Amino acid sequence: MGKYNIGNAVRKEAAYRSLVNPKLMNELKGKIFTTMVKKKKFRDKEYSAKRLAEDLHTNTRYISAVVSVCFDMNYSSFVNKYRIEYAKEILTDKRYCDLKMEDVSDMVGFSNRQSFYAAFYKYTGITPKQYKLNCGADTGGGAAG
Repeated sequence: MGKYNIGNAVRKEAAYRSLVNPKLMNELKGKIFTTMVKKKKFRDKEYSAKRLAEDLHTNTRYISAVVSVCFDMNYSSFVNKYRIEYAKEILTDKRYCDLKMEDVSDMVGFSNRQSFYAAFYKYTGITPKQYKLNCGADTGGGAAG
Protein backbone atom coordinates (compact mmCIF):
# COMPACT_ATOMS: atom_id res chain seq x y z
CA MET A 1 0.00 0.00 0.00
CA GLY A 2 2.96 2.26 0.49
CA LYS A 3 4.42 4.64 -2.00
CA TYR A 4 7.22 2.21 -2.91
CA ASN A 5 6.33 -1.25 -4.12
CA ILE A 6 9.48 -3.24 -3.37
CA GLY A 7 7.89 -6.54 -4.45
CA ASN A 8 7.98 -5.48 -8.12
CA ALA A 9 11.78 -5.36 -8.21
CA VAL A 10 12.00 -9.05 -7.34
CA ARG A 11 9.56 -9.99 -10.11
CA LYS A 12 11.46 -7.79 -12.55
CA GLU A 13 14.73 -9.62 -11.83
CA ALA A 14 12.99 -12.95 -12.40
CA ALA A 15 12.14 -11.82 -15.94
CA TYR A 16 15.85 -12.02 -16.76
CA ARG A 17 15.78 -15.73 -15.94
CA SER A 18 13.15 -16.43 -18.57
CA LEU A 19 14.90 -14.32 -21.22
CA VAL A 20 17.61 -16.92 -21.86
CA ASN A 21 17.01 -20.66 -21.68
CA PRO A 22 19.06 -22.43 -18.97
CA LYS A 23 21.29 -24.35 -21.40
CA LEU A 24 22.21 -21.22 -23.35
CA MET A 25 22.64 -19.27 -20.12
CA ASN A 26 25.14 -21.81 -18.81
CA GLU A 27 26.99 -21.84 -22.13
CA LEU A 28 27.17 -18.03 -22.27
CA LYS A 29 28.27 -17.87 -18.62
CA GLY A 30 31.32 -19.98 -19.48
CA LYS A 31 32.10 -18.00 -22.61
CA ILE A 32 31.74 -14.66 -20.83
CA PHE A 33 34.02 -15.81 -18.01
CA THR A 34 36.60 -17.19 -20.45
CA THR A 35 36.61 -14.07 -22.59
CA MET A 36 36.53 -11.49 -19.86
CA VAL A 37 38.66 -13.16 -17.18
CA LYS A 38 40.89 -15.81 -18.69
CA LYS A 39 41.61 -13.80 -21.84
CA LYS A 40 41.77 -10.65 -19.67
CA LYS A 41 39.47 -8.56 -21.88
CA PHE A 42 38.48 -6.66 -18.72
CA ARG A 43 41.77 -4.78 -19.15
CA ASP A 44 40.65 -3.32 -22.50
CA LYS A 45 38.99 0.09 -21.99
CA GLU A 46 37.19 -0.26 -25.33
CA TYR A 47 35.79 -3.75 -24.68
CA SER A 48 32.10 -3.07 -24.18
CA ALA A 49 29.17 -5.40 -23.64
CA LYS A 50 28.36 -4.76 -27.30
CA ARG A 51 31.76 -6.03 -28.42
CA LEU A 52 31.51 -9.02 -26.11
CA ALA A 53 28.10 -9.85 -27.57
CA GLU A 54 29.49 -9.58 -31.10
CA ASP A 55 32.44 -11.84 -30.24
CA LEU A 56 30.10 -14.41 -28.70
CA HIS A 57 27.57 -14.14 -31.57
CA THR A 58 24.74 -13.05 -29.32
CA ASN A 59 23.15 -9.76 -28.25
CA THR A 60 23.68 -7.35 -25.37
CA ARG A 61 20.36 -8.23 -23.75
CA TYR A 62 21.53 -11.82 -23.36
CA ILE A 63 24.90 -10.67 -22.06
CA SER A 64 23.17 -8.46 -19.48
CA ALA A 65 20.77 -11.22 -18.48
CA VAL A 66 23.52 -13.81 -18.03
CA VAL A 67 25.79 -11.46 -16.07
CA SER A 68 22.86 -10.41 -13.89
CA VAL A 69 21.63 -13.94 -13.16
CA CYS A 70 24.90 -15.89 -13.06
CA PHE A 71 27.24 -13.31 -11.54
CA ASP A 72 24.64 -11.30 -9.60
CA MET A 73 25.79 -7.89 -10.91
CA ASN A 74 25.57 -5.69 -13.97
CA TYR A 75 28.17 -5.71 -16.76
CA SER A 76 30.09 -2.67 -15.48
CA SER A 77 30.33 -4.08 -11.96
CA PHE A 78 31.45 -7.44 -13.37
CA VAL A 79 34.25 -5.81 -15.37
CA ASN A 80 35.28 -3.50 -12.53
CA LYS A 81 35.46 -6.38 -10.07
CA TYR A 82 38.19 -8.04 -12.13
CA ARG A 83 39.93 -4.74 -12.80
CA ILE A 84 40.15 -4.10 -9.06
CA GLU A 85 41.40 -7.61 -8.33
CA TYR A 86 44.12 -7.10 -10.92
CA ALA A 87 44.93 -3.64 -9.52
CA LYS A 88 45.37 -5.18 -6.07
CA GLU A 89 47.89 -7.63 -7.53
CA ILE A 90 49.81 -4.81 -9.22
CA LEU A 91 49.76 -2.63 -6.11
CA THR A 92 51.34 -5.40 -4.03
CA ASP A 93 53.88 -6.51 -6.66
CA LYS A 94 57.33 -5.10 -5.98
CA ARG A 95 58.07 -5.01 -9.72
CA TYR A 96 55.49 -2.25 -10.05
CA CYS A 97 56.24 -0.29 -6.88
CA ASP A 98 57.35 2.82 -8.81
CA LEU A 99 54.19 3.09 -10.92
CA LYS A 100 51.95 6.11 -10.50
CA MET A 101 48.27 5.47 -9.76
CA GLU A 102 47.40 6.77 -13.24
CA ASP A 103 49.61 4.04 -14.72
CA VAL A 104 47.98 1.35 -12.60
CA SER A 105 44.55 2.69 -13.56
CA ASP A 106 45.50 2.49 -17.23
CA MET A 107 47.00 -1.01 -16.93
CA VAL A 108 43.84 -2.47 -15.45
CA GLY A 109 41.49 -0.85 -17.97
CA PHE A 110 40.05 2.30 -16.44
CA SER A 111 39.68 5.37 -18.65
CA ASN A 112 40.60 7.78 -15.89
CA ARG A 113 41.98 7.94 -12.37
CA GLN A 114 38.68 9.12 -10.87
CA SER A 115 36.81 6.03 -12.10
CA PHE A 116 39.61 3.83 -10.82
CA TYR A 117 39.56 5.42 -7.36
CA ALA A 118 35.75 5.26 -7.15
CA ALA A 119 35.60 1.59 -8.16
CA PHE A 120 38.55 0.63 -5.95
CA TYR A 121 36.96 2.30 -2.94
CA LYS A 122 33.60 0.66 -3.69
CA TYR A 123 35.13 -2.83 -3.67
CA THR A 124 37.73 -2.46 -0.92
CA GLY A 125 36.58 0.39 1.32
CA ILE A 126 39.95 2.14 0.95
CA THR A 127 41.76 4.07 -1.77
CA PRO A 128 44.41 2.43 -3.97
CA LYS A 129 47.13 4.47 -2.24
CA GLN A 130 45.95 3.32 1.18
CA TYR A 131 45.85 -0.27 -0.06
CA LYS A 132 49.39 -0.01 -1.41
CA LEU A 133 50.65 1.47 1.87
CA ASN A 134 48.89 -1.18 3.97
CA CYS A 135 50.27 -4.00 1.85
CA GLY A 136 53.71 -2.43 1.68
CA ALA A 137 53.93 -2.55 5.45
CA ASP A 138 52.98 -6.26 5.43
CA THR A 139 55.46 -7.43 2.81
CA GLY A 140 58.73 -8.70 4.10
CA GLY A 141 61.27 -10.55 2.03
CA GLY A 142 58.66 -12.54 0.08
CA ALA A 143 59.29 -14.51 -3.06
CA ALA A 144 60.52 -12.60 -6.07
CA GLY A 145 58.30 -12.72 -9.10
